[in-house]
Amino acid sequence: LSINADAVTRYLNAQIESGAQAVMLFDSWGGSLSDAAYREFSLAYMRQVIDGLIREKDGQKIPSIVFTKGGGLWLEAIADIGCDALGLDWTIDIGAARRRVGTRVALQGNLDPNVLFASPDAIAREVRSVLDSFGAADSGHVFNLGHGISQFTPPEHVGALVDTVHDYSQMQ
Repeated sequence: LSINADAVTRYLNAQIESGAQAVMLFDSWGGSLSDAAYREFSLAYMRQVIDGLIREKDGQKIPSIVFTKGGGLWLEAIADIGCDALGLDWTIDIGAARRRVGTRVALQGNLDPNVLFASPDAIAREVRSVLDSFGAADSGHVFNLGHGISQFTPPEHVGALVDTVHDYSQMQ
């Protein structure tokens, strides 16, 4: 795992050297581990990667985002590894996550990707719910899906999501 963490660190740093303005570290299976196993086999190595990242390039801060699918049990621990933002899946209320980690890190997420198979009105309702749960628009939220998007998602439904985020965020 240390060899893998070294390789991931080099890869993300190469992205930064090539102009990436932010990097994200994914653990799509961490939530299936026990607490002890997650801390030993995932969190420790994510910390190793974060510790090895280039944090500034050409006078610009390069934010790092860490995401663990099913990682709601470890929000505080993830926030403490030195990342700038914490990605959230859809299984945790973003307002509750914000209360737990405060302003230590920004939050990214966390609309359930399956909402994109609903009607545009239902999508808009769910987007507003996530935004309302997080709270103030200027306090460190990057709106995103709580995990990947299906190739079967109607493009016009993605458009409804983006339009609602833009329109509703400006009203806040």
